[in-house]
Amino acid sequence: MRFMVMIKATADSEAGVMPSQELLTAMGNYNEELVKAGIMQAGEGLHPSSKGARVHFSGKERRVTDGPFAETKELVAGFWLWKCASLQEAVDWVKRCPNPMPGDSEVEIRQIFEAEDFGAEFTPELRAQEARVSEQAKKQSGPA
Repeated sequence: MRFMVMIKATADSEAGVMPSQELLTAMGNYNEELVKAGIMQAGEGLHPSSKGARVHFSGKERRVTDGPFAETKELVAGFWLWKCASLQEAVDWVKRCPNPMPGDSEVEIRQIFEAEDFGAEFTPELRAQEARVSEQAKKQSGPA
């Protein structure tokens, strides 16, 4: 199973406050543990929402709203993509994580849909297309 593990934003992260050297070191060590355990597939921090945008869809209409966004508690400041045997394994790994923010913080874990989750609607043709797109994306991203 794959999981997106999201570090929720705080007032500090939205203000652009950068992590301390101590936190960067602790998170770097934690990320090394995740990689050695075969858990971590990707992980990045995100700029504040003031540097982002949202696109609202209503039928064929598109409306763009530039950041910043008001509800800090609903924003994501960083993420990991993990491969774990279960949600409980992902929870156990998060519990080992250094506190990602100065003060209180929250990390959300969400399972990623896999092809088999979509049932018969995900036809062989759609599966083949997904495989092609995935392979092309891997080739374009190159080595990390």
